[in-house]
Amino acid sequence: MLFTKDRHITHMDLDTFYVSVEYLRNSKLKGKPVLIGGMSDRGVVASCSYEARKFGIHSGMPMRAAKHLCSHAVVVKSDFEEYSKYSKLVTEIIKDRVPMFEKASIDEFYIDLTGMDKFFGCRKFSDELKQKVNKESGLSISYGLASNKLISKVATNEIKPNGQIEIPFGNEKTFLAPLSIMKIPGIGKETGYKLLKMGVETVKTLSEIPVKLMYNLLGKNGNELHRRANGIDESPVVPYREQQSISTEQTFETDTIDTTFMYKQLVRMTEKIAFELRSKNKLTGCISVKIRYSDFQTEQKQISIDYTAADEDLL
Repeated sequence: MLFTKDRHITHMDLDTFYVSVEYLRNSKLKGKPVLIGGMSDRGVVASCSYEARKFGIHSGMPMRAAKHLCSHAVVVKSDFEEYSKYSKLVTEIIKDRVPMFEKASIDEFYIDLTGMDKFFGCRKFSDELKQKVNKESGLSISYGLASNKLISKVATNEIKPNGQIEIPFGNEKTFLAPLSIMKIPGIGKETGYKLLKMGVETVKTLSEIPVKLMYNLLGKNGNELHRRANGIDESPVVPYREQQSISTEQTFETDTIDTTFMYKQLVRMTEKIAFELRSKNKLTGCISVKIRYSDFQTEQKQISIDYTAADEDLL
C-alpha cells in the first residue's frame, strides 16, 4: 500500500442533488424552500433545498413534520427515473476523465488521483473536472481533496454548496480538531449522545482519549473512531462497478389492511422490476420484499432463487 502522503483522493458530491435536478426542470423553484418526496403527509422527505434546511428540515423526515416546520414550502414529487438519468450522466463524465473512481451513492464519488500530481496537479485536475461536470450536466458539485477518503469526505461537507478545498498531507488533524464530533462518519445519534454526555464535543478532544478507554466505551467501534479522530483512514477507493440491485416502492395515501389490494400492488411492482431486468438484459438470483407500517416499523424478507427475469418466477 502507498504511504498516506503519496495518496491523493478527491471526494465529489453533487449539491442537494434531487433539488438541483428539479431546478433544471423548473427554475422558478430557486430560492424557495423545496421538499422532494411523497406528496401526501404520509410521505418522507427524500431531499430538501438549503432554504428548507434553515427551518430544521432534513432528509428522512416525515413530510407531515417538515410541512409543520415550514408551511410555505414547495413540495415536489420524487422522480427517481430523472435523478437516475442525471446520475448516469455525471458518472460518464467522471468515468471518461479519471483513472479510477468509486461511486459511493447516486450523487457521491471518490476519485483516486494518486500519481497524477506529477503530471497535472491534483488540485488543478479536480477544479477542471468540477467545471466540466457543471458545464455538461448543469449541476453544481463540490469537492474535497486530501490524502484519504475520510478527510476528503469531511472536507467536502464543510464547503458545500459549490465549493472546493484541499487539505494538504500533514494537516489532517489540524483540519479536524475544531469540528463537532458529529461531523465524523460513523458517529450516529446514540454514540454522539454518549460522548457529548462525557463532555466530548470536538474532534480534538475525541482524538486525545486513549485508545484503551475508547475500546472500553464503544468496543471495536471505539478503536475505529479513535483512528478517524486522528485523521487516519487507509480504506481504498473501490473501482466503480455496474448496478447490483433494482428496486421500487410505493407509499399508500392511507393505511390499509386490504390484503387483496396489497397483493395487486405487489404484482404490479414485481412486473415493473421484471420488465426493467429484461430491458437491461439482466437476471436476478435474489429477491427481497419490505413492508413498513404506520408507526414506521419495518419488516423485510429475502430469499435466493434460481437466476431469472420472468414475472411468474419472481411472483
